[in-house]
Amino acid sequence: MTGHSPGTGPSWFTRAILRRPGQSLDRGITTADLGTPDLNLALQQFDLYTRALETCGLSVEILDPLEEFPDAHFVEDSAVVAPGVAVVSRPGAGARRGEAALMESTLAAHKPIRRIESPGTLDGGDVLMVENHYLIGVSDRTNAAGARQLGAILEEFGHTWQTVPVAAGLHFKSSVNVVATDTLLLTAEFAQAEALSGYKHILVPEHEAYACNVLLVNGRLLVPSGYPETLSRLRKLGSEIIEVDTSEFRKMDGGLTCLSLRF
Repeated sequence: MTGHSPGTGPSWFTRAILRRPGQSLDRGITTADLGTPDLNLALQQFDLYTRALETCGLSVEILDPLEEFPDAHFVEDSAVVAPGVAVVSRPGAGARRGEAALMESTLAAHKPIRRIESPGTLDGGDVLMVENHYLIGVSDRTNAAGARQLGAILEEFGHTWQTVPVAAGLHFKSSVNVVATDTLLLTAEFAQAEALSGYKHILVPEHEAYACNVLLVNGRLLVPSGYPETLSRLRKLGSEIIEVDTSEFRKMDGGLTCLSLRF
């Protein structure tokens, strides 16, 4: 585990990899109790999300659905892509491990490949890049062994890292995300976390906790629509904000960061 200096290192993205949701969307893993997702609406929301990334200057590659893996459109969990390397994950949910293996050939066209090995588990949704520093959540899906493996690989490529315990929520990025070079949007549960003390904090109201899952891309901020109090707080940053409806993906425990790999 290494220290950090917030505000240093690369943060500009040029590419994104996405996977279109399939007919099996409603058979994915979820802890939400929000009803069955509407596939047609989900596809419309996916297309709007794609356009939002293109507006941010990204070249978007869209992969075909994987019907045998209902959560495969949540591509972020399949890998961690950092400057210099792509690390194929080993998801904490065993049913999802085939997704990561199938992502490897796509990523190999862009980056050298490393892999998380057993007994390590790692979901990309637990890994937050803040400039050149990586915060790795240790959660139900990412264990300490997986975090250490990722950290060692990141160090080889000149990056720093540290772990953050995740006591609640599916992934670390369900509750904490970067909204500016030195600023995090987070829930109250993480406000006192030692690993996050070097950053400015914007707290999300408890009843809008889902709004924590925002995505900063090349100076623009993608936020889920429908969370006015959080939106008001984020507008004070002065960044351009793009609201994107993710209602159908929320039903399957997903959000803005989950739907793409950016690099």
